[in-house]
Amino acid sequence: MFLDKNLIRHFSDYLRLEQSLSDNTIEAYCHDIELFREFLESDKSSLALSEVTYHDIEDFFAKLYDLGIAASSQARILSGLKSFFKYLAQEKICESDPTLLVSSPTIGRHIPEVLSYEEITNMIDTIDLSQPFGHRNKAIIEMMYGCGLRVSEVISLNISDIYAKDEFIRVIGKGDKERLVPIGKKTLKELENYTQGARLHQDIKPRFSDKVFISARGTALTRQSVFLLVKSLAEKAGIKKVISPHTLRHSFATHLLEGGADLRAVQQMLGHSNISTTEIYTHVSDEYLRQVIMEFHPRWHSQNTSTN
Repeated sequence: MFLDKNLIRHFSDYLRLEQSLSDNTIEAYCHDIELFREFLESDKSSLALSEVTYHDIEDFFAKLYDLGIAASSQARILSGLKSFFKYLAQEKICESDPTLLVSSPTIGRHIPEVLSYEEITNMIDTIDLSQPFGHRNKAIIEMMYGCGLRVSEVISLNISDIYAKDEFIRVIGKGDKERLVPIGKKTLKELENYTQGARLHQDIKPRFSDKVFISARGTALTRQSVFLLVKSLAEKAGIKKVISPHTLRHSFATHLLEGGADLRAVQQMLGHSNISTTEIYTHVSDEYLRQVIMEFHPRWHSQNTSTN
């Protein structure tokens, strides 16, 4: 059986009638199961519930992390999934529970996946610029990596938010907080290639006339379309890492810190309210430095060789 909206409704009835949970809890659990349904549909080719494994659940929580879902929310989502698979077992829909071995998320200890500059370049190089949306797709990747934008910030970016002469863009982030982010000449050039080229020939619906990135239907792009774009380009580039659009944002921050950028400057560019959120990238940088010293320092290198 596949996870569909009817099954979620049956689960809601179960929570209300047999578990006597509050309306708020039921609504939250059903919303979380809907997130899981969307994940199975988009990332797992509509995997049947009986085929879901522990690794699929882990992939789901990795994606939640990439979307910036807080640890407390992830813990609630896990609670909802455990309840859901308990229900599936009672209904004889699933024989095993893939959530049994999944521990409660600990975001503070999780180091996000990061792409190397070469991997990002390889992704960009796979884009066919002769295709109708080639320049648009290239500009999207350049914006996420070159400016460290969230996927929601990319799809909501307006033409009026671009200050090309000053080389800045205005970004509306979480909580409608506004920030100015520098945009490099290369990224700006790719953006102009699209906005002053292919975009001019698109049939754009009036209400979306100020949006930068436009879909084939003449409307703003969706988060899902950007997820699919990144996934497709990564596969074409031969990248085996599990990545999402947020991985490009992680890479932006990590590469800046590796190059010696000030932590507070990176915090401001990312739009983090709390610098502790930005500090996760210092752990990524520390790991990078450890890899560098192991590879290039003669004493570390000789120790590593002797153990092989």
